[in-house]
Amino acid sequence: MIKAVLFDTFGTIVDWRSSIAREGAAVAAQKGVADFDGDGFARAWRAGYRPGMARVTAGERPWVSIDVIHRERLEEILPQFGLPMLDEDERDHLNRAWHRLTPWPDSVPGLKRIKSKFLISPLSNGSVVLLSTIAKRAGIPWDFIFSSDMHRAFKRNPAVYQNAIRLLGMAPDEIMMTAAHNDDLEAARKEGMRTAYINRPTEYGIDQKVDFEATSDWDIIADSVEGVADGLDCPKI
Repeated sequence: MIKAVLFDTFGTIVDWRSSIAREGAAVAAQKGVADFDGDGFARAWRAGYRPGMARVTAGERPWVSIDVIHRERLEEILPQFGLPMLDEDERDHLNRAWHRLTPWPDSVPGLKRIKSKFLISPLSNGSVVLLSTIAKRAGIPWDFIFSSDMHRAFKRNPAVYQNAIRLLGMAPDEIMMTAAHNDDLEAARKEGMRTAYINRPTEYGIDQKVDFEATSDWDIIADSVEGVADGLDCPKI
């Protein structure tokens, strides 16, 4: 019997691409930057996410939070998008756009339904402050938060899933990992967790190369968080 349902956040619960595109466009407008490509800016910024984490995972640098990785990538791309004039405060505010991401429309209603029967939490590469701020701003009803800062590791490192299992004090198959990324679910399944896939084929826009559909026989396969709630027989609210 499942007792807790954990969720990937970037792409699964929140629409980072549209959110970052809007924030970038707003800053560009304030600075008088013409023809700013908000979607391209979001995708270019996100392109530094996995390489930045990979350096930590490979032991090439000490542990840093995802906020540091986001800031380092931002510094790289600002000139490319016509924003090298931003001062320190403006750069810091823009970097915290990742703390202001907007959920997909189905996320909060679906999470409320799932919360009515199970413990729910992110199991995310986001920092504690990032995940808490997103939740507070958007009304995401987490029971608690598992962040990469707690594990000092990033998914898909087995230690992340193992530590969540240990902290919950549950059998692995009493915990369900939910994500829009097949490799995240594969890593969770290897640790004995149950799995739910949510299809988000527009997450990366024109850069999307994978995760157009489920690639394995996950326990639940759905097109929304509401669909996962249906699969778990959660009541309508």
